[in-house]
Amino acid sequence: MKILVCISSVPDTTSRIAFEEGNTRFAKAGIQYIIGPYDDYALARAVELKEAGGGSVTVLNVGKADAEPQIRKALAIGADDAVRIDAEPADSYFVASEIASYARDKGFDLILMGRETTDYNSGVVHGIVGEMLGIPSFSPVMELNVEGNKVLIAKEIEGGKEKLETSLPVVLGCQEPIAEWKIPSMRGIMSARTKPLAVVPPSAGALTDVRSYELPPAKGAVKMIPAEEAGTLIRLLKTEAKVL
Repeated sequence: MKILVCISSVPDTTSRIAFEEGNTRFAKAGIQYIIGPYDDYALARAVELKEAGGGSVTVLNVGKADAEPQIRKALAIGADDAVRIDAEPADSYFVASEIASYARDKGFDLILMGRETTDYNSGVVHGIVGEMLGIPSFSPVMELNVEGNKVLIAKEIEGGKEKLETSLPVVLGCQEPIAEWKIPSMRGIMSARTKPLAVVPPSAGALTDVRSYELPPAKGAVKMIPAEEAGTLIRLLKTEAKVL
């Protein structure tokens, strides 16, 4: 089975976010980057499937050279080879079109990625890739098993989960608890240095351009209401917060 895992390189969730050049560019200086947390789940399940049934795992990233430490980490975790599309991931459509363009003639059985990235949180790339390739896509997937050409999944829905059966090939957006995150072993780290990482040019240009970024408004002051003054709390919720 051939598996393609699409990973993003995103700021660590503890990073302090700032913008520069008149709020038109994200300030990368001093930011620690990681593999997208949901992509980590997809990668972990892909490695498990490969170890259980054989096959190969290819990692793909749309990004510039500064994403290569995250790609090498994915190789250390268990991917066999990697591809970097040499372009800034400008928007969801652009990223999806680059993934689809690369995957179209490669014969991948499974295309896995996180349910969303933790920087822009669009959550639509898997659906666009599936549409472009003309194959089914599902998200957010919590369970994944493959039996021959049959794919058994469970996806989160409001108030529970839905169990579905489909066939290969398929595109899936993954989330916990599909697998446990994997930590690279020393042997994996050493072997990742020699695993192939191909860099290919993008197939097209982005359709959007960022005009400006802005931070969310600062949190306002907090009013503390004594427990015995429930009436005051209800009045403020009605008159000031206007949530009742």
